[in-house]
Amino acid sequence: MRYLVTAPKSLTQPLCIGLPASKSLSNRALIMQGLCRDHCRLTNISDCDDTRVMLKAFDNDTSKYSYAADGARIVDIGAAGTSMRFLTAFFASQEGKEVVMTGSERMRQRPISLLVDALRQLGARIDYVEEDGFPPLRIHGRKLKGGALTIDGSVSSQYISALLMIAPSLDEGLQLMLSGNITSVPYIEMTLGMLRQFGITSDWNHATQVIRIAPQHYQAQRYPIESDWSAASYWYEMVAFAAFAERTNRPNAVTLEGLHPASLQGDAAIARFFEALGVRTTFQNEVATLGTLSQSNVVLSPLILDLTSQPDLAQTLIVTCCGMNVPFRITGLHTLRIKETDRVAALETELKKLGYVVTDHELNGSVEMQWDGTRCEPESAPVIATYKDHRMAMAFAPISLVLPSHSILIDDPSVVSKSYPNYWDDLRKAGFSIQEVSF
Repeated sequence: MRYLVTAPKSLTQPLCIGLPASKSLSNRALIMQGLCRDHCRLTNISDCDDTRVMLKAFDNDTSKYSYAADGARIVDIGAAGTSMRFLTAFFASQEGKEVVMTGSERMRQRPISLLVDALRQLGARIDYVEEDGFPPLRIHGRKLKGGALTIDGSVSSQYISALLMIAPSLDEGLQLMLSGNITSVPYIEMTLGMLRQFGITSDWNHATQVIRIAPQHYQAQRYPIESDWSAASYWYEMVAFAAFAERTNRPNAVTLEGLHPASLQGDAAIARFFEALGVRTTFQNEVATLGTLSQSNVVLSPLILDLTSQPDLAQTLIVTCCGMNVPFRITGLHTLRIKETDRVAALETELKKLGYVVTDHELNGSVEMQWDGTRCEPESAPVIATYKDHRMAMAFAPISLVLPSHSILIDDPSVVSKSYPNYWDDLRKAGFSIQEVSF
């Protein structure tokens, strides 16, 4: 299935969007709830694929599961990378639990040896079912000893967060030393911030890059989940494109519900990043209002950013810069190679279909992407492939606002269910025409 997305002539009608809840906060809260001795009440939990598989994993209804030949419960997390990593650590620490963790074909190609090796050092018993270093995993849950551990912080912050969340339940707690250039630091800070909210104290010595968490008990909470700043990024993109396309007829404000200026989410940085692209943000009563600056305040020189701490914003920002003819150089993108797809290659391939020649190269062990304004002949009827990646669909749909045809074809649009199930309905509210096209 494909969607033909046709942009409205303008975004001049006032628009209020109820964003999905943060899956990053939801998935952490579910793990903490599972580790808490008393009942927690989580509200506004994300309704997306990644969180649904987490909820299913914690469901006590045994009739909903399938089982291996020896009776081990099979936990299939599909394409949910966060769930794979968090649940691997969780089940490894649950005495008496035996599960087989598996997922989609792409998930079975995503490395997990760094986390498995770390858990084994803490006393876990985990076996590879097929290829060493990759899911599926057979996990024999047991009480873990804990202690001192060193882990490479440059690969994925989700490994670190997975370990930090089980740390209070370890006999000796956890002394975690982070080596290398640490990626996605805000996600580690998010985990530590939520641990504090659930009564867990920690110490992060930034000079030595050691995080210490002593043995302690989670405190039950009534915990409301904030809206998702990553989902908000696509509305920043739309407002920027609308202002760029209309020039003199600036779009009306877009209001996004459930966002906090002092958010634990690292992707809240999108508000700061988009100031250079002409979008300003004001906050009142947990509502963010997106307005536009005059075009004279929009960057004319190359936009230079380091997204080591916010790699999930790369697709939004890169597509926006191309659509607004803003050259860029963006660093800190090494984790994009091991996401739902190789997002570096996917971005370059799909942008070339629209006439933008974006390149990349390795830089000090990381990846940099850049565009100097070089164009090529666009395809006459481009179809944007999404590679089973929700962010490809959501980042490319808004560029229809500035394309000569005002429309774009998106392949496999249902991928948005991974994080933002109502994305297409919300675009319709904004005046976009979404037409299903068979092929």
